[in-house]
This record gives sequence, structure tokens and C-alpha cells, in this order.
Amino acid sequence: MQRLRILLLSAALGSAAALPAAASSSAWYNSEGGKVRLVTSGKPDDAGRIRGVLDIALKPGWKTYWRDPGDAGVPPQLDLSASTNIAEARLSFPAPQRHDDGYGKWAGYDYPVSLPLVVTLSAVKDPAMIDADIFLGICETICIPVQTRLTLDPASDPDNAEDAALVKAGFLALPAAAKPDFGVKILPGDHETLVVEASFPGDPEAADFFVAGERDYMFGAPARSEKDGKLIFTVPILDRPSATPTDGGLHYTLTSSAGAVEGILPFP
Repeated sequence: MQRLRILLLSAALGSAAALPAAASSSAWYNSEGGKVRLVTSGKPDDAGRIRGVLDIALKPGWKTYWRDPGDAGVPPQLDLSASTNIAEARLSFPAPQRHDDGYGKWAGYDYPVSLPLVVTLSAVKDPAMIDADIFLGICETICIPVQTRLTLDPASDPDNAEDAALVKAGFLALPAAAKPDFGVKILPGDHETLVVEASFPGDPEAADFFVAGERDYMFGAPARSEKDGKLIFTVPILDRPSATPTDGGLHYTLTSSAGAVEGILPFP
């Protein structure tokens, strides 16, 4: 499996050499397959939320993972617990692509990608420092773990137009919210499968369904079929919790030739 092929040697964690930090953004962290940094728009809104992106600049031929890479891989992880005046941080993800490297099928990106980030301040009027531990996998023929610490002061240059434009573009690239004519609904299945019916515009051959394993769920690659003119995705449940959670749900993304949407499914 891809996860087992990750290089764990410390030398593979990338170069510690960094470019000077831009305004309201961290320095770049360089690795063999690309580089990564944090960028913010600087100014919090009235609710104390600061928007930003985890900016991943991949070299040609390299890939990185979605929020759930499939049956193998390393999803991007961000820990802001060492930060000052930060109550919460949430990453979002553009629509992924399906990849098959010969060892397994997985979801991710084969182009430079910015993962939108919303950081919520503990106290709106107090200064904040973002101190983030970052961990992600980037892959060519093998996968290399990228682990680094990125720091920045969002208030260092809150009017920086370049930072604001990058953040805005990252959020505009997110899937739209699912709706009745573009989304999925769960069909009756069994304990070992998640079955959904997809509604979407465009070519059925271009449609794909991605579901993120959460709360101890693990999913395999979906199988496609047709029933009464509708596209059906049947997803193997590789692992599940001993008791079905009663709160929350599973993040999913549905892609088509006309765009992508995302939503939450109840736990099967």
C-alpha cells in the first residue's frame, strides 16, 4: 500500500531553507517535491474569523492528497494548538481527482493547490500569532512526508493585496453546496457498503463520488452502476466504529463535467 511506501528517513522531510516571509504569510518550507506555506488575508471579520490558505506548490509530476486519500496515503494535517489567541482552525478542500498508481486508488491533486483555512480567534480584539505544525504527503513514484512548523502574524500587513487575492481564489475554488438536482442521497445498503444515488448535470461518464472516512470509518474506491436511469455509487466500508455515531456525518464531494458540490451524509 502507498502508506507503507512512505519514506520515513529524516532526510526526506525536505530542506529547512526558507524564503523570507511575505506579509501576513509564513516563509516557504521547501521539500523535494515542492514547497508549502500559510497565507492569510490578515483582517478578522466581526466574528473573529481570519481566512487563509495552506498553499502547496507542487513540482511537475508530483501529487498530494485530499482530506481522505482512499485506502492508503496521508491526508493534510494542521495543528494550531501552540498558537496564541486561536480557538479553532478548519481546513477545506477543493474537489479532488481519482488516481491509480498501481498500488491503490486514492483521491488528491496533481497540480499546485491552495487548501482554504478558517481560523477563529479566542478574543476578537486581542493580537494573535499562528504557530502551525503541518504534516502532509507528496508523491511522485514514492511518497515523501513533509513535516514542518510554520509561523506568522496575521496583523503584520493586513492590507496586502497579493495575500488577499490568493486567499479569495482559494475559497472560490471550493465546491458549491449540494442541492436536490446536484448531490447524492443514501440508498438502502448493508453493513459493509455505502450506496448512494447521484444527481448532477453533464456527462455521466465524467461524474465521480468521493466520501471521507471519519469517526473510525474507512472506505474503499466506489463502484459505478446504473439503476432506472440514475448513476449509483457503491462504496465498500473497509472499517467502521463498533457503534454508529448519532451526531455529525460524512463529508462528501460529487464531481461532474459541470463542476462540483459537497455536502454531509448521515453515518451508514
